[in-house]
Amino acid sequence: MAHPPWTNEFLDGMRLIGDDPADQLIKDLFATHQIGAVNSMMRTLVENDRMPEGSIPENLRNFLQSVAILPPWTDMEKIRAAENLFWLHGPAIVLLLFCYSLPFTYAAREEAQALARTGRLTTDPNRRVAETAQMIIDVMAPGGLTGSGAGVRTAQKVRLMHAGVRFQILASKQWPPQYGYPLNQEDLAGTLMSFCVIVLDGLSQLNISVSEAEAEAYLHCWNVVGHILGLKDEMIPENLTEAVTLAKAFRVRQFAECDEGKMMAKALLDLQAHILPGNVFDLIPRALTHHFIGEKMANILEVPAVPFDDVLFRPLQRSNVIADDILKSSGWLKDLVEIVSMQLLESLQLVARGGKRTSFSIPKKLWRGWRRRKARRNNFFRAVVRTIGALLRQLFHRSIDTSN
Repeated sequence: MAHPPWTNEFLDGMRLIGDDPADQLIKDLFATHQIGAVNSMMRTLVENDRMPEGSIPENLRNFLQSVAILPPWTDMEKIRAAENLFWLHGPAIVLLLFCYSLPFTYAAREEAQALARTGRLTTDPNRRVAETAQMIIDVMAPGGLTGSGAGVRTAQKVRLMHAGVRFQILASKQWPPQYGYPLNQEDLAGTLMSFCVIVLDGLSQLNISVSEAEAEAYLHCWNVVGHILGLKDEMIPENLTEAVTLAKAFRVRQFAECDEGKMMAKALLDLQAHILPGNVFDLIPRALTHHFIGEKMANILEVPAVPFDDVLFRPLQRSNVIADDILKSSGWLKDLVEIVSMQLLESLQLVARGGKRTSFSIPKKLWRGWRRRKARRNNFFRAVVRTIGALLRQLFHRSIDTSN
């Protein structure tokens, strides 16, 4: 892998490049079988967790075989170390996907244009969010990137879906040329950074200890995924320092206010509130998202602030609902995230995804391990979370009444 400087000139060039092998495949399918073949392939990808072997053209099967080969620089020890990190903190990582990683991509104005044109977050949000969470789990579960692991298959499918979206967007003749190529190399790299650099930053905000070796291993694992997804080698950072620099460059270059980003952020927050059980947790996704993304990104996406400390905890203290020693502990937010993330994962497994698609699933061994750790949590904190949820709703509705 190279060591690019991530200059504006270099990244401007990357905005003009898509994924040549996958894009050419889609063009060939269109030329040979007309647009019905492309549409049929897209439906197959959406409605099946894996590609049915007997229903695909030979050139598509050859493409899938060629991109299933891991890059020569793959380090399986690092991948196993990354899998272990996910084994320990998977629920928090999935919640960070919803409350930090995805908002990070929606704040990128030009990428948001392409994502919004798929229409799927607003027309079928359950499936869209479940698919993204499923990709994380397929990649990071033990064995996901070995042989014909689920992570390899899922990354192949996402790559083809990206190519299909590019083809459909360009065929519509409505794509603004100033945005470059839809879902281009810089957009793909920014999204990849959201799955690794942004997640690692979120774990740090939760005071979850991640060693330098574990962080580098986690980045390496996602670099391998980036390769399968069609990211060019020169866009894959070699170490965490380069990755952080790339994420910062993406943020500086691409973050800007737009209606599409706001729309997708709102749909994501509404979905979380909808699928979490009851109404105890309704406002916690908003509070957590605002906390992780920070004021500047929250303003870009119009994510309302629901403060934890001055507005929330002081009334709880005055009411003797929550003890001072819990607030002084650095682990209260981590405990809150673990409880909410497990509720979210349980709910996702119950959400119907329609069509022929199987339910969102977590490998049994992984799920059992997470549930055992959940069972050891203090029941008192559960009661506190219920109280927090009720107070958050009161504060939120009070702020709306005041503003009106």
